[in-house]
Amino acid sequence: MVFVFYLVGLTYFTFFAEALGRGSLAGEEAVARFNLIPFLEIRRFWVYRHQLGAAAVILNLAGNVVAFMPCGFLLPAVSRRSRRLSGALLVGFFISFLIECTQLAFRVGSFDVDDMILNTLGVLLGFLCNRLIQKKRIERQRQRERRKVHIRKLEL
Repeated sequence: MVFVFYLVGLTYFTFFAEALGRGSLAGEEAVARFNLIPFLEIRRFWVYRHQLGAAAVILNLAGNVVAFMPCGFLLPAVSRRSRRLSGALLVGFFISFLIECTQLAFRVGSFDVDDMILNTLGVLLGFLCNRLIQKKRIERQRQRERRKVHIRKLEL
């Protein structure tokens, strides 16, 4: 259920959030924009970071990563195939590709291969956070089990 809410929120921010320049283009002719050259926009944002401002750079670069971290974190709980890194990355990349294609088709935002790279990086980081938390959880569970065994031995 949490994953569904995440997808609804992601859809809203990707297609309808007017604060991010999304939504209807009332009276304007929408133009399809796209970038198929890897790292072109990432480099452009970095080179012109002083002119664009920190907020624009962070929103574009870090925003694309952070927006997909929940995807990587939640996918292992939703899909058996996504319990392995390769499966999670593939599903996350596909979701990102689907969003980019929809943006191109409806001319909301732009199709950008760099967004897919950053989104997939977000999936990776979210997946690694999930693994770290799961490892800690299993470690605590084992410690509890050891304590129970130790207490049982003391009781005997």
